[in-house]
Amino acid sequence: MVCLGNICRSPLAEGILKHKLKAKNIEAFVDSAGTGGYHIDALPDERSIAIAKKYDIDITDQRARKLRSVDFTDFDLIFAMDTYNYQDLKKMTKDGEEVKVKMILNESHPGKNMSVPDPYYGGKDGFENVYQMLNLACDKILENYFKLKM
Repeated sequence: MVCLGNICRSPLAEGILKHKLKAKNIEAFVDSAGTGGYHIDALPDERSIAIAKKYDIDITDQRARKLRSVDFTDFDLIFAMDTYNYQDLKKMTKDGEEVKVKMILNESHPGKNMSVPDPYYGGKDGFENVYQMLNLACDKILENYFKLKM
């Protein structure tokens, strides 16, 4: 799960997907990162923590990190939160790795190339809206890649 700073959207996506996988007793490694190194080692934004907690998801064990080139080899799928980060991710890939990079909302809205809006500068409702978008996308990830009906 990748956004710009790894404190709002991608930590939420990581937490939601981990929560869903745990509920289904599926072991998979899920992580998040940012294309920028603005918040390295920081907790997720307090509003992301609060909205996750509202849905019984604890993301306080996460710390922001910058995406590394090894992530393209270590992970089977890399979900971008928006077109800006998607384009940056594609530029960072080596031959054959680009197929791993996907827009997360294409899981719930195939072919639309929609971005998850960055709620950082918005109000409280922005985090709720982002949570709902990511929750649906994560359901579709379980259906599409783990063959589970949600």
